[in-house]
Amino acid sequence: MRKAPTILHLDMDAFYASAEQASKPSLRGKAVVVGGLGPRGVVATASYEARVFGVHSAMPMAQARRLAPNAAYLVPRFGFYKAISEQVMGLLRELSPLVEPLSLDEAFVDLEAGGAAWDEGSARLAGAKLRADIRAVTGLTGSVGLAASKMLAKIASEQAKPDGLVVIEPGTERALLGPMSVRTLPGVGPATGDHLRRAGIHTVEEIVEAGEDELVRLLGKAHGHGLYAMALARDERAVVAERETKSVSVEDTYDVDIHDRVRVGLEVQRLADRCVRRLRGAGLSGRTIVLKVRRYDFSTLTRSETLRGPTDDPAVVREAALRLLEGVDSTGGVRLLGVGVSGLADFTQEDLFAQAAGDGVEHTVEEVADEVPVEGRESVVERRWVAGHDVRHAEYGHGWVQGSGVGRVTVRFETPDSPPGRVRTFPVDDPGLEVAEPLPLVERKTVSGAQGSASSVPAILPKGRSGRGGGGARSRP
Repeated sequence: MRKAPTILHLDMDAFYASAEQASKPSLRGKAVVVGGLGPRGVVATASYEARVFGVHSAMPMAQARRLAPNAAYLVPRFGFYKAISEQVMGLLRELSPLVEPLSLDEAFVDLEAGGAAWDEGSARLAGAKLRADIRAVTGLTGSVGLAASKMLAKIASEQAKPDGLVVIEPGTERALLGPMSVRTLPGVGPATGDHLRRAGIHTVEEIVEAGEDELVRLLGKAHGHGLYAMALARDERAVVAERETKSVSVEDTYDVDIHDRVRVGLEVQRLADRCVRRLRGAGLSGRTIVLKVRRYDFSTLTRSETLRGPTDDPAVVREAALRLLEGVDSTGGVRLLGVGVSGLADFTQEDLFAQAAGDGVEHTVEEVADEVPVEGRESVVERRWVAGHDVRHAEYGHGWVQGSGVGRVTVRFETPDSPPGRVRTFPVDDPGLEVAEPLPLVERKTVSGAQGSASSVPAILPKGRSGRGGGGARSRP
Protein backbone atom coordinates (compact mmCIF):
# COMPACT_ATOMS: atom_id res chain seq x y z
CA MET A 1 0.00 0.00 0.00
CA ARG A 2 1.43 3.35 -1.02
CA LYS A 3 1.85 6.05 1.59
CA ALA A 4 -0.41 9.09 1.43
CA PRO A 5 1.25 12.47 0.73
CA THR A 6 0.97 13.62 4.34
CA ILE A 7 4.49 14.98 4.88
CA LEU A 8 4.36 18.76 4.43
CA HIS A 9 7.32 21.01 3.73
CA LEU A 10 6.86 24.75 4.18
CA ASP A 11 9.31 27.27 2.79
CA MET A 12 8.54 30.96 3.24
CA ASP A 13 9.08 32.88 0.00
CA ALA A 14 12.27 35.02 0.02
CA PHE A 15 11.58 35.37 3.73
CA TYR A 16 13.82 38.20 4.92
CA ALA A 17 13.33 40.27 1.78
CA SER A 18 9.57 39.70 1.71
CA ALA A 19 9.32 40.73 5.37
CA GLU A 20 11.20 43.94 4.55
CA GLN A 21 8.93 44.67 1.58
CA ALA A 22 5.82 44.09 3.68
CA SER A 23 7.23 46.36 6.38
CA LYS A 24 8.26 49.14 3.98
CA PRO A 25 5.60 50.20 1.43
CA SER A 26 8.15 52.07 -0.71
CA LEU A 27 10.00 48.79 -1.40
CA ARG A 28 7.06 46.71 -2.57
CA GLY A 29 7.58 45.40 -6.07
CA LYS A 30 11.21 46.55 -6.06
CA ALA A 31 14.55 44.76 -5.85
CA VAL A 32 15.56 44.23 -2.22
CA VAL A 33 18.76 42.57 -0.98
CA VAL A 34 19.27 41.70 2.69
CA GLY A 35 22.69 40.85 4.11
CA GLY A 36 26.00 42.22 5.34
CA LEU A 37 26.72 45.56 3.70
CA GLY A 38 30.46 45.73 4.34
CA PRO A 39 33.18 44.78 1.85
CA ARG A 40 33.09 41.19 3.11
CA GLY A 41 29.33 40.95 3.42
CA VAL A 42 27.25 38.25 1.73
CA VAL A 43 23.63 38.13 0.60
CA ALA A 44 21.27 36.50 3.09
CA THR A 45 18.15 36.79 0.93
CA ALA A 46 17.19 38.54 -2.29
CA SER A 47 13.65 39.42 -3.31
CA TYR A 48 12.28 37.86 -6.48
CA GLU A 49 12.66 41.24 -8.18
CA ALA A 50 16.39 41.18 -7.35
CA ARG A 51 16.78 37.57 -8.49
CA VAL A 52 15.87 38.67 -12.01
CA PHE A 53 19.30 40.36 -12.10
CA GLY A 54 21.07 37.18 -10.97
CA VAL A 55 21.37 38.04 -7.27
CA HIS A 56 21.05 35.05 -4.94
CA SER A 57 21.77 34.06 -1.35
CA ALA A 58 25.39 33.45 -0.29
CA MET A 59 26.63 35.70 -3.10
CA PRO A 60 29.27 38.29 -2.11
CA MET A 61 27.51 41.60 -1.55
CA ALA A 62 29.99 43.40 -3.79
CA GLN A 63 28.96 41.17 -6.69
CA ALA A 64 25.27 41.73 -5.92
CA ARG A 65 25.79 45.50 -6.09
CA ARG A 66 27.36 45.15 -9.50
CA LEU A 67 24.47 43.06 -10.77
CA ALA A 68 21.70 45.18 -9.24
CA PRO A 69 23.12 48.64 -8.46
CA ASN A 70 19.68 50.19 -7.97
CA ALA A 71 18.36 47.63 -5.49
CA ALA A 72 17.67 48.49 -1.85
CA TYR A 73 20.41 47.02 0.37
CA LEU A 74 19.39 46.38 3.98
CA VAL A 75 20.99 44.93 7.11
CA PRO A 76 19.01 41.95 8.53
CA ARG A 77 16.63 42.47 11.46
CA PHE A 78 16.84 39.00 12.96
CA GLY A 79 14.68 39.78 15.97
CA PHE A 80 11.90 40.88 13.61
CA TYR A 81 12.24 37.77 11.47
CA LYS A 82 12.28 35.52 14.52
CA ALA A 83 9.02 37.02 15.79
CA ILE A 84 7.34 36.29 12.44
CA SER A 85 8.85 32.80 12.41
CA GLU A 86 7.36 32.07 15.82
CA GLN A 87 3.92 32.98 14.47
CA VAL A 88 4.39 30.62 11.54
CA MET A 89 5.71 27.77 13.68
CA GLY A 90 2.71 28.25 15.97
CA LEU A 91 0.39 27.66 13.01
CA LEU A 92 2.34 24.52 12.08
CA ARG A 93 2.04 23.15 15.60
CA GLU A 94 -1.72 23.58 15.39
CA LEU A 95 -1.62 21.04 12.58
CA SER A 96 0.57 18.43 14.25
CA PRO A 97 2.78 17.76 17.28
CA LEU A 98 5.49 16.60 14.85
CA VAL A 99 7.01 19.80 13.49
CA GLU A 100 10.69 19.84 12.52
CA PRO A 101 11.99 23.39 12.03
CA LEU A 102 15.02 23.60 9.74
CA SER A 103 15.48 27.36 9.99
CA LEU A 104 13.43 30.47 10.69
CA ASP A 105 11.57 30.09 7.39
CA GLU A 106 11.47 26.35 6.73
CA ALA A 107 9.99 23.28 8.42
CA PHE A 108 8.64 19.77 7.93
CA VAL A 109 5.27 18.70 9.37
CA ASP A 110 3.83 15.19 9.75
CA LEU A 111 0.16 15.90 9.09
CA GLU A 112 -0.97 12.33 9.76
CA ALA A 113 0.48 12.42 13.29
CA GLY A 114 -1.77 15.36 14.14
CA GLY A 115 -4.87 13.95 12.45
CA ALA A 116 -4.79 16.88 10.03
CA ALA A 117 -4.56 14.65 6.94
CA TRP A 118 -4.85 10.99 6.06
CA ASP A 119 -5.11 10.96 2.27
CA GLU A 120 -4.36 13.18 -0.70
CA GLY A 121 -7.55 15.21 -0.51
CA SER A 122 -7.30 16.05 3.18
CA ALA A 123 -3.57 16.81 2.83
CA ARG A 124 -4.27 19.24 -0.01
CA LEU A 125 -6.95 21.01 2.06
CA ALA A 126 -4.60 21.25 5.06
CA GLY A 127 -1.86 22.74 2.90
CA ALA A 128 -4.19 25.29 1.32
CA LYS A 129 -5.55 26.35 4.70
CA LEU A 130 -2.05 26.69 6.12
CA ARG A 131 -1.05 29.04 3.32
CA ALA A 132 -4.17 31.14 3.92
CA ASP A 133 -3.51 31.28 7.66
CA ILE A 134 0.13 32.30 7.18
CA ARG A 135 -0.95 35.08 4.83
CA ALA A 136 -3.57 36.28 7.30
CA VAL A 137 -1.38 36.17 10.41
CA THR A 138 1.91 37.46 8.97
CA GLY A 139 1.02 39.18 5.71
CA LEU A 140 3.60 37.00 3.94
CA THR A 141 3.43 34.03 1.58
CA GLY A 142 4.83 30.55 1.88
CA SER A 143 5.18 27.69 -0.58
CA VAL A 144 3.96 24.25 0.45
CA GLY A 145 5.01 20.83 -0.83
CA LEU A 146 3.15 17.64 0.05
CA ALA A 147 4.46 14.12 -0.51
CA ALA A 148 4.95 10.76 1.14
CA SER A 149 8.50 11.56 2.34
CA LYS A 150 10.61 14.47 3.50
CA MET A 151 12.80 14.45 0.41
CA LEU A 152 9.86 14.57 -1.98
CA ALA A 153 7.96 17.16 0.08
CA LYS A 154 10.96 19.50 -0.10
CA ILE A 155 11.25 19.00 -3.86
CA ALA A 156 7.52 19.75 -4.16
CA SER A 157 7.84 23.02 -2.24
CA GLU A 158 10.67 24.08 -4.54
CA GLN A 159 8.39 23.44 -7.50
CA ALA A 160 5.64 25.43 -5.80
CA LYS A 161 7.68 28.62 -5.49
CA PRO A 162 6.67 31.32 -5.28
CA ASP A 163 3.40 31.30 -3.36
CA GLY A 164 2.03 27.94 -4.45
CA LEU A 165 1.15 24.41 -3.41
CA VAL A 166 2.35 21.23 -5.13
CA VAL A 167 1.32 17.67 -4.29
CA ILE A 168 3.42 14.74 -5.49
CA GLU A 169 0.89 11.97 -5.94
CA PRO A 170 1.77 8.42 -4.89
CA GLY A 171 3.06 6.39 -7.84
CA THR A 172 4.48 9.37 -9.74
CA GLU A 173 7.67 9.80 -7.73
CA ARG A 174 10.11 7.92 -9.98
CA ALA A 175 8.88 9.62 -13.14
CA LEU A 176 9.20 13.01 -11.47
CA LEU A 177 12.73 12.43 -10.12
CA GLY A 178 14.21 10.77 -13.19
CA PRO A 179 15.10 13.81 -15.33
CA MET A 180 16.15 15.96 -12.37
CA SER A 181 19.77 16.87 -11.66
CA VAL A 182 21.64 14.74 -9.14
CA ARG A 183 22.03 17.93 -7.09
CA THR A 184 18.30 17.67 -6.32
CA LEU A 185 18.90 14.78 -3.93
CA PRO A 186 19.79 15.41 -0.26
CA GLY A 187 23.48 14.98 0.46
CA VAL A 188 24.64 15.83 -3.06
CA GLY A 189 26.63 19.03 -2.77
CA PRO A 190 29.06 20.61 -5.23
CA ALA A 191 31.87 18.11 -4.52
CA THR A 192 29.69 14.99 -4.81
CA GLY A 193 27.94 16.46 -7.83
CA ASP A 194 31.26 17.03 -9.61
CA HIS A 195 32.41 13.52 -8.72
CA LEU A 196 29.26 12.01 -10.25
CA ARG A 197 29.47 14.28 -13.28
CA ARG A 198 33.02 13.08 -13.99
CA ALA A 199 31.63 9.54 -13.91
CA GLY A 200 29.04 10.50 -16.52
CA ILE A 201 26.13 10.66 -14.06
CA HIS A 202 24.12 13.87 -14.38
CA THR A 203 20.49 12.97 -13.61
CA VAL A 204 18.68 10.94 -10.96
CA GLU A 205 17.68 8.35 -13.56
CA GLU A 206 21.34 7.90 -14.47
CA ILE A 207 22.06 7.12 -10.81
CA VAL A 208 19.49 4.32 -10.99
CA GLU A 209 20.94 3.07 -14.28
CA ALA A 210 24.46 3.05 -12.83
CA GLY A 211 23.33 0.71 -10.09
CA GLU A 212 23.94 0.52 -6.37
CA ASP A 213 27.32 -1.23 -6.62
CA GLU A 214 28.70 1.54 -8.83
CA LEU A 215 27.43 4.21 -6.43
CA VAL A 216 29.16 2.42 -3.54
CA ARG A 217 32.38 2.22 -5.55
CA LEU A 218 32.24 5.93 -6.37
CA LEU A 219 31.06 7.34 -3.05
CA GLY A 220 31.67 4.74 -0.38
CA LYS A 221 29.32 2.30 1.31
CA ALA A 222 27.14 4.57 3.45
CA HIS A 223 26.80 7.43 0.97
CA GLY A 224 26.40 5.13 -2.02
CA HIS A 225 23.62 3.03 -0.45
CA GLY A 226 21.83 6.12 0.81
CA LEU A 227 22.00 7.99 -2.48
CA TYR A 228 20.78 5.01 -4.49
CA ALA A 229 17.77 4.66 -2.19
CA MET A 230 16.98 8.35 -2.61
CA ALA A 231 17.16 8.00 -6.40
CA LEU A 232 14.51 5.27 -6.12
CA ALA A 233 12.36 7.73 -4.11
CA ARG A 234 12.96 5.78 -0.91
CA ASP A 235 13.27 8.08 2.08
CA GLU A 236 12.36 6.65 5.47
CA ARG A 237 13.49 9.65 7.52
CA ALA A 238 10.87 10.58 10.09
CA VAL A 239 9.82 14.09 11.03
CA VAL A 240 11.62 14.82 14.32
CA ALA A 241 9.74 17.23 16.56
CA GLU A 242 12.67 18.52 18.60
CA ARG A 243 16.37 18.62 17.90
CA GLU A 244 18.62 18.98 20.91
CA THR A 245 20.46 22.27 20.94
CA LYS A 246 24.14 21.51 21.40
CA SER A 247 25.49 25.05 21.59
CA VAL A 248 24.59 28.73 21.45
CA SER A 249 26.97 31.13 19.75
CA VAL A 250 27.32 34.51 18.06
CA GLU A 251 30.03 35.91 15.81
CA ASP A 252 30.84 39.05 13.84
CA THR A 253 32.96 39.59 10.74
CA TYR A 254 34.59 43.02 10.55
CA ASP A 255 34.86 45.15 7.44
CA VAL A 256 38.35 46.22 8.48
CA ASP A 257 40.74 44.00 10.43
CA ILE A 258 40.99 44.95 14.10
CA HIS A 259 44.57 45.53 15.25
CA ASP A 260 44.01 47.27 18.59
CA ARG A 261 44.17 44.66 21.36
CA VAL A 262 41.89 46.72 23.61
CA ARG A 263 39.26 46.92 20.89
CA VAL A 264 39.47 43.16 20.37
CA GLY A 265 38.82 42.65 24.07
CA LEU A 266 35.81 44.95 24.00
CA GLU A 267 34.38 43.13 21.00
CA VAL A 268 34.79 39.79 22.77
CA GLN A 269 32.91 41.14 25.80
CA ARG A 270 30.14 42.52 23.60
CA LEU A 271 29.78 39.17 21.85
CA ALA A 272 29.73 37.39 25.20
CA ASP A 273 26.81 39.58 26.30
CA ARG A 274 24.92 38.85 23.07
CA CYS A 275 25.57 35.14 23.49
CA VAL A 276 24.21 35.16 27.04
CA ARG A 277 21.08 37.04 25.95
CA ARG A 278 20.45 34.35 23.35
CA LEU A 279 21.22 31.64 25.93
CA ARG A 280 18.76 33.10 28.43
CA GLY A 281 16.17 33.58 25.71
CA ALA A 282 16.26 29.82 25.15
CA GLY A 283 16.04 29.14 28.90
CA LEU A 284 19.46 27.46 28.89
CA SER A 285 22.83 27.65 30.59
CA GLY A 286 26.16 26.07 29.70
CA ARG A 287 29.46 24.86 31.13
CA THR A 288 31.89 25.33 28.24
CA ILE A 289 32.83 28.76 26.92
CA VAL A 290 34.23 28.82 23.37
CA LEU A 291 36.17 31.63 21.70
CA LYS A 292 36.63 31.73 17.92
CA VAL A 293 39.20 34.03 16.28
CA ARG A 294 39.81 34.30 12.55
CA ARG A 295 43.01 36.21 11.85
CA TYR A 296 44.07 38.44 8.98
CA ASP A 297 45.46 35.45 7.04
CA PHE A 298 42.15 33.52 7.34
CA SER A 299 43.62 31.08 9.86
CA THR A 300 40.97 30.26 12.47
CA LEU A 301 41.70 29.47 16.10
CA THR A 302 39.20 28.00 18.57
CA ARG A 303 39.80 27.94 22.31
CA SER A 304 37.50 26.62 25.05
CA GLU A 305 37.26 26.53 28.83
CA THR A 306 34.94 24.32 30.87
CA LEU A 307 33.55 25.78 34.10
CA ARG A 308 32.70 23.89 37.29
CA GLY A 309 28.99 24.12 36.56
CA PRO A 310 26.54 25.55 34.01
CA THR A 311 26.05 29.31 34.00
CA ASP A 312 24.08 32.05 32.26
CA ASP A 313 25.89 34.86 34.08
CA PRO A 314 27.20 37.41 31.54
CA ALA A 315 30.07 38.39 33.83
CA VAL A 316 31.25 34.79 34.05
CA VAL A 317 31.05 34.27 30.30
CA ARG A 318 32.85 37.56 29.60
CA GLU A 319 35.66 36.74 32.02
CA ALA A 320 36.11 33.24 30.59
CA ALA A 321 36.16 34.57 27.02
CA LEU A 322 38.78 37.17 27.96
CA ARG A 323 40.92 34.50 29.62
CA LEU A 324 40.76 32.51 26.39
CA LEU A 325 41.68 35.62 24.39
CA GLU A 326 44.89 36.00 26.41
CA GLY A 327 46.18 32.81 24.82
CA VAL A 328 45.52 33.94 21.25
CA ASP A 329 48.05 35.85 19.17
CA SER A 330 46.12 38.59 17.33
CA THR A 331 49.22 40.20 15.84
CA GLY A 332 48.51 41.25 12.28
CA GLY A 333 44.81 41.82 12.84
CA VAL A 334 41.54 40.02 13.47
CA ARG A 335 38.78 39.71 10.86
CA LEU A 336 36.22 37.60 12.79
CA LEU A 337 35.40 37.01 16.45
CA GLY A 338 32.90 34.64 17.98
CA VAL A 339 31.80 33.58 21.46
CA GLY A 340 29.78 30.45 22.17
CA VAL A 341 28.53 28.32 25.05
CA SER A 342 28.17 24.54 24.88
CA GLY A 343 27.57 21.76 27.38
CA LEU A 344 24.05 23.11 27.74
CA ALA A 345 21.65 22.55 30.61
CA ASP A 346 18.29 23.95 31.65
CA PHE A 347 19.54 25.07 35.06
CA THR A 348 22.39 27.21 36.39
CA GLN A 349 24.98 26.76 39.08
CA GLU A 350 26.56 29.89 40.46
CA ASP A 351 30.21 30.07 39.60
CA LEU A 352 32.47 30.15 42.67
CA PHE A 353 34.97 32.48 41.01
CA ALA A 354 32.19 34.94 40.16
CA GLN A 355 30.96 34.92 43.75
CA ALA A 356 34.44 35.73 45.00
CA ALA A 357 35.08 38.40 42.40
CA GLY A 358 32.15 40.75 42.78
CA ASP A 359 28.92 41.86 44.34
CA GLY A 360 26.57 40.07 41.95
CA VAL A 361 25.80 43.20 39.93
CA GLU A 362 25.78 42.61 36.17
CA HIS A 363 27.97 45.09 34.31
CA THR A 364 27.47 45.76 30.62
CA VAL A 365 30.14 46.24 28.00
CA GLU A 366 29.30 49.94 27.91
CA GLU A 367 30.16 50.20 31.61
CA VAL A 368 33.40 48.33 31.09
CA ALA A 369 34.22 50.70 28.24
CA ASP A 370 34.42 53.62 30.67
CA GLU A 371 37.57 52.08 32.11
CA VAL A 372 39.54 52.04 28.83
CA PRO A 373 40.99 54.78 26.62
CA VAL A 374 38.58 56.55 24.28
CA GLU A 375 40.22 55.21 21.14
CA GLY A 376 39.61 51.68 22.36
CA ARG A 377 35.89 52.09 22.93
CA GLU A 378 34.89 54.26 20.01
CA SER A 379 32.91 51.52 18.25
CA VAL A 380 30.99 50.70 21.43
CA VAL A 381 29.64 54.15 22.25
CA GLU A 382 29.35 55.53 18.73
CA ARG A 383 25.76 56.21 17.70
CA ARG A 384 25.18 54.17 14.54
CA TRP A 385 22.17 54.15 12.25
CA VAL A 386 21.84 50.80 10.47
CA ALA A 387 20.34 50.65 6.97
CA GLY A 388 16.86 49.16 7.04
CA HIS A 389 16.41 49.31 10.81
CA ASP A 390 13.54 51.03 12.57
CA VAL A 391 13.65 54.51 14.05
CA ARG A 392 11.21 57.01 15.47
CA HIS A 393 11.35 60.78 15.29
CA ALA A 394 9.65 63.00 17.82
CA GLU A 395 8.01 65.07 15.06
CA TYR A 396 7.67 62.72 12.07
CA GLY A 397 6.89 59.39 13.74
CA HIS A 398 7.98 55.90 12.70
CA GLY A 399 10.41 55.27 9.85
CA TRP A 400 13.45 53.33 8.75
CA VAL A 401 17.04 54.20 7.94
CA GLN A 402 17.79 54.44 4.22
CA GLY A 403 21.44 55.26 4.81
CA SER A 404 23.93 57.29 6.81
CA GLY A 405 27.34 58.86 6.44
CA VAL A 406 29.31 62.10 6.68
CA GLY A 407 27.46 63.02 9.85
CA ARG A 408 23.97 62.66 8.32
CA VAL A 409 21.27 59.98 8.42
CA THR A 410 18.47 59.63 5.85
CA VAL A 411 15.14 58.25 7.04
CA ARG A 412 11.99 57.29 5.15
CA PHE A 413 8.89 57.75 7.31
CA GLU A 414 6.29 55.06 6.65
CA THR A 415 4.56 52.13 8.33
CA PRO A 416 3.34 48.76 6.98
CA ASP A 417 -0.20 50.07 6.43
CA SER A 418 0.70 53.54 5.13
CA PRO A 419 1.37 54.77 1.60
CA PRO A 420 5.04 55.08 0.60
CA GLY A 421 6.51 57.72 2.91
CA ARG A 422 8.59 60.84 2.55
CA VAL A 423 12.36 60.94 3.00
CA ARG A 424 14.09 63.35 5.36
CA THR A 425 17.73 63.82 6.38
CA PHE A 426 18.99 64.66 9.88
CA PRO A 427 22.29 65.07 11.70
CA VAL A 428 23.34 61.72 13.16
CA ASP A 429 23.06 63.20 16.65
CA ASP A 430 19.57 64.68 16.17
CA PRO A 431 18.01 64.51 19.66
CA GLY A 432 14.57 63.80 18.21
CA LEU A 433 15.68 60.58 16.49
CA GLU A 434 15.83 57.27 18.33
CA VAL A 435 15.97 53.55 17.63
CA ALA A 436 12.52 51.93 17.54
CA GLU A 437 10.99 48.46 17.60
CA PRO A 438 9.57 47.01 14.36
CA LEU A 439 5.84 47.41 13.80
CA PRO A 440 3.62 44.34 13.17
CA LEU A 441 2.94 43.59 9.52
CA VAL A 442 -0.78 43.00 9.99
CA GLU A 443 -3.44 44.54 12.17
CA ARG A 444 -3.62 42.67 15.45
CA LYS A 445 -6.93 40.84 15.52
CA THR A 446 -7.95 37.49 16.89
CA VAL A 447 -7.27 34.72 14.43
CA SER A 448 -9.30 31.53 14.70
CA GLY A 449 -7.60 28.25 15.44
CA ALA A 450 -6.96 25.29 13.26
CA GLN A 451 -10.68 24.50 12.82
CA GLY A 452 -11.74 27.98 11.76
CA SER A 453 -10.93 30.46 9.06
CA ALA A 454 -8.22 33.08 9.41
CA SER A 455 -9.26 35.01 6.32
CA SER A 456 -10.93 37.78 8.33
CA VAL A 457 -7.58 39.20 9.40
CA PRO A 458 -6.33 41.86 6.95
CA ALA A 459 -2.89 41.20 5.52
CA ILE A 460 -0.32 43.79 4.52
CA LEU A 461 1.16 42.28 1.38
CA PRO A 462 3.99 43.34 -0.88
CA LYS A 463 2.76 45.03 -4.02
CA GLY A 464 2.36 42.68 -6.92
CA ARG A 465 2.40 39.51 -4.76
CA SER A 466 -1.35 39.09 -4.25
CA GLY A 467 -2.28 37.63 -7.61
CA ARG A 468 -3.28 34.24 -6.24
CA GLY A 469 -5.91 33.79 -3.61
CA GLY A 470 -4.62 33.04 -0.12
CA GLY A 471 -6.19 29.58 -0.04
CA GLY A 472 -5.63 28.76 -3.70
CA ALA A 473 -3.62 25.73 -4.66
CA ARG A 474 -2.03 24.49 -7.78
CA SER A 475 -0.87 20.93 -8.12
CA ARG A 476 1.42 19.08 -10.44
CA PRO A 477 1.88 15.37 -10.84
